[in-house]
Amino acid sequence: MNGAGGPSACGGERSDSGDGNENAAFSLRNVPLLSRVGADRADHLRTDVDAAVAGWSDALLLKVDRRNQVLISGGQVVLGKAIKHAPKPDDHAVFLGRMPDGRHVWGMRGALEGPEDPHAESEVLDLRRAGAIFDDLSAQLVATATALLNWHDSARFSAVDGSPTKQHKSGWSRINPVNGHEEFPRLDPAVICLIHDGHDRAVLARQTVWPERLFSLIAGFVEAGESFEGCVVREVAEEIGLNVTDVTYLGSQPWPFPRSLMVGFHAIGDPEQEFFFSDGEIAEAAWFTRPEVRAALADGDWSSDSPSRLLLPGSISIAREIIESWAFSP
Repeated sequence: MNGAGGPSACGGERSDSGDGNENAAFSLRNVPLLSRVGADRADHLRTDVDAAVAGWSDALLLKVDRRNQVLISGGQVVLGKAIKHAPKPDDHAVFLGRMPDGRHVWGMRGALEGPEDPHAESEVLDLRRAGAIFDDLSAQLVATATALLNWHDSARFSAVDGSPTKQHKSGWSRINPVNGHEEFPRLDPAVICLIHDGHDRAVLARQTVWPERLFSLIAGFVEAGESFEGCVVREVAEEIGLNVTDVTYLGSQPWPFPRSLMVGFHAIGDPEQEFFFSDGEIAEAAWFTRPEVRAALADGDWSSDSPSRLLLPGSISIAREIIESWAFSP
C-alpha cells in the first residue's frame, strides 16, 4: 500500500475555507461497497451455545474455498443448508449473524456447492470481483466470512507460547487450552487519503509495481502509537513529500485481503510544493484537474482498454468512492 504524511498529527494549522476555498469540504456520496449492512451480526448469540444449536436446524451456510472464492447466483452469494454439513455447529464454522428473516447464517472453508435449483446460473468469484455486483446482504456476509476465516488460518498457534489454539465464541475468538489466553480477530488499520488543493485539483499516485497509467490515492498502515490523522500526515510526507493540512475523516471500509480496515480521509496540499519520493514505493504522482478525473471515471476502471492517460481503481475499493465523491462534489 502506498502512504503519505507531514509535520504534525493535525497537519499544521487548519485553513479557513471562507477564503473562496468553496470546494474544500465534501463527503462520501455512497456507503463503500464492502461497508454495507444487510444482516444482523447478533453478537450476543456468539456465546449462547443453546441458541446456536437450536438455530442450526434451519440455519444457512456460506462456503468459502481456499482461494477465498464463493459461489454467486443472480447477484447474491449462494447459501446452503447448514444441517446438510453436520447435525450441529462444529469447530470449523464461524457465526456470521442472522438473516432478515431470523435464520442464523454461518461460514466455513470448504468446496463450493451449486445452488439447490439445478437450472440456476452461477459462477465462482472472489470478493474483489464480486463486490460490485453483490447485494447488501451478500457483501456483508462474504466480507465477514473472508476476514474471519483468513484470521483463523493464520492464528492456529498461540502468540504467547506457541500452543495450538481452538476456536471459541462461535469463531469470534481463539483460546489457548493450556493457559486460557484468548485472542481475537486481528485487524491491520490503514489510512487512505485524497489530497486536493481545496479547489479543482487532486493528487493521484502510481506505485512502482503497478502498470503505467494506473493511479490511485495515497495509503499506508497505521503504526503503533499513532493516530489515523497522524498516519495520514506522515505517510503523505514519506511517499510523495507533501505537507498536508486539514486532515478530515470521510468513512471506512473493511478490506479482508487479508485483514485490513481502510479508513478514508481527505486533506489539503500545496500544488507549488515539489513531489519527493523518499522510500521508492511511488513511481510517480501528479495533480489532476476535476474534469480530467471525471473523464477517467467515465472510462471505467483500471481494467478498461481506454487509451486515457489516467486509469482509476475499481468500484470495490473505497478509493473509488472517495475519488468519485470529490470529483462530483458541488
